[in-house]
Amino acid sequence: MDKKRWKSAKLQAPHRVVALAYPNLCLFEFGIAAELFGLSRPEITAPWYAFHVAGVSKSARTAIGNLQVGAQGGLDLLDDADTIIVPGWSGPEVLPGKALKAAMQRADARGARFLSICSGAFLLGHCGILDGREAATHWRYEALFTQLFPKAQLVRDALYVESGRVITSAGSAAGIDASLHIIRQDHGSRIANQVAQRLVMLPHRQGDARQYVPAAVVERRHDRFDGIFDWARANLQRAITVDDMASVAAMSARNFHRRFCETVGVTPATWVLEERLRHARALLEESNGGLGEIAEQCGFASVETFRSAFRRRIGISPSAYRDNFGQVASATTPL
Repeated sequence: MDKKRWKSAKLQAPHRVVALAYPNLCLFEFGIAAELFGLSRPEITAPWYAFHVAGVSKSARTAIGNLQVGAQGGLDLLDDADTIIVPGWSGPEVLPGKALKAAMQRADARGARFLSICSGAFLLGHCGILDGREAATHWRYEALFTQLFPKAQLVRDALYVESGRVITSAGSAAGIDASLHIIRQDHGSRIANQVAQRLVMLPHRQGDARQYVPAAVVERRHDRFDGIFDWARANLQRAITVDDMASVAAMSARNFHRRFCETVGVTPATWVLEERLRHARALLEESNGGLGEIAEQCGFASVETFRSAFRRRIGISPSAYRDNFGQVASATTPL
């Protein structure tokens, strides 16, 4: 069963969605699965999903917050599941038991669809389901993901990734985006929009995951570059060249460029651009200044240059970023 079937076939009622319950269950991610696929929706006349919860063990499942979560059945539920949801995982390096791994692999072999939310991609990876596929996971786990699953191709900036019948989402809330994508595939845009409206959210978020990743800040290294960092951040409103930075460091431009790259890991020009954008993100979040004013404060030659650099690096426009994260906008945005 491939991606074309999921996109073209009419759902046969009941389409069985099974979410896993496991030790240290991530409740927000589990709640997304239950809300999107398990909630009764009388306003929708089309046959809805039959939602079930499968426990990975016979013992009680302790969720985050020391809550106990029951399940309707065990791993046998996976044998008849059309879609299997992995709402997070116990830990990125926690290996699945033999029974769980075998059940997941049987489901994969017969063509079930999978949705993982956040760290749930690690369970799919440990079961070999992501081998040869593109996948997403939370940005905090990217380095470990590539180390553990070299046969998978990590897509770093996506809210979610669809690779055949396997959908993986980046962070917890991105699981909502991925779930709406599935509903859109199965039932069409109109019904997906109805579900989004009931959730009081956009049917499709603008941009990608880059806008949600905190801007990197170089750690202070207690050497001659500390003063360069401070000087450059205090002078972002002006043009800054390698010669300027080298002069402050009392080094030749050539030697400064080489030492900076070795110490920081990027070129001086790249570091300065990242600092300009980091400052711009802070101003967009915390102030109501115009884009021209922000571009000037951050040292961009023009608003057009600012917009282009921001969109290229962050994935959305400065205005869209402010709409998403700005304190002034978020306090007044109507539902």
